[in-house]
Amino acid sequence: MGALFRAAIGVRKFRILIGLLLAAAYCNLWAAEPKAALGWSVQWQPSELVNGSPVLFQVKPALRLKTLSGKWLEHDISFALDPKTKIWNAIAGIALNVKPGVYTLSLSTATLSGKDVSFQRRLTVRAGKYRSTAITVEAKYTAPSQEQLDIIARDKKTKQDAFSQVTPNREWAGAFKSPLEAPFSDTFGTTRTFNGQVRSTHEGLDFAAVAGTPIAALNAGTVLLARPLYFEGNCVVLDHGQGLLTLYLHMSEFKVKEGDKVERGQVLGLVGGTGRATGPHLHIAVRWQGVYVDPATLLKLNMP
Repeated sequence: MGALFRAAIGVRKFRILIGLLLAAAYCNLWAAEPKAALGWSVQWQPSELVNGSPVLFQVKPALRLKTLSGKWLEHDISFALDPKTKIWNAIAGIALNVKPGVYTLSLSTATLSGKDVSFQRRLTVRAGKYRSTAITVEAKYTAPSQEQLDIIARDKKTKQDAFSQVTPNREWAGAFKSPLEAPFSDTFGTTRTFNGQVRSTHEGLDFAAVAGTPIAALNAGTVLLARPLYFEGNCVVLDHGQGLLTLYLHMSEFKVKEGDKVERGQVLGLVGGTGRATGPHLHIAVRWQGVYVDPATLLKLNMP
């Protein structure tokens, strides 16, 4: 009888031990991969990430959250909740100088019940394919005088002051639309040689539009800058929130002023050839937290 009792106690202890081990294994899984344990969904666009690409991150949690924030390539990400779909959306980017490899998206949340949850997702970034070209411009744009250098320095400070005012709150809504109907004359990421000497990287997208063509805002935002600059010519900068800016260069005329709230499709100005330009055209650029990304890719994203 005593032996049977001791055997029963042994079986009971064994079952308890197995239960504790299974519970510990589940807790470890939840800590390492709460997405799998709690049914979280993390998606991104474009599906294949390359250096120079904008990125839309979309997170659908399995429980209600107060906040959701993230870290991507040393940048803080600000998410906004879409109340209709219950999906948290954030715009981000990948700099041109990011090397191909695997990088970590870290997410941190606060639930309505007061719990803090964090997890990570590893994403592959591949090398984008970009071309080279040679351009001839006036000498003052490749070998400026001291007076012109002073103007360039002043403009640099003007842009830095404007870029520092970016709001974390989302102002953009829905898809980003082309600013006008015209073919591309140059693409993002092109390595340019000016007058056979000065090399730079084209950090925007050029449209071969005729002078006087109306230029529309890619999305809703606030006018951060609307003034003439040395290289950019007559330039408008829109703040769309979440660290995202769009820039419109070489205008012949402004149709907005600094501080204006604009809607997607609203006319910002007219196509011109001011600043460092070989002729009338529109150059647009997309800047996210100091990183320039490909406008053509942004225009293709399926935005909420």
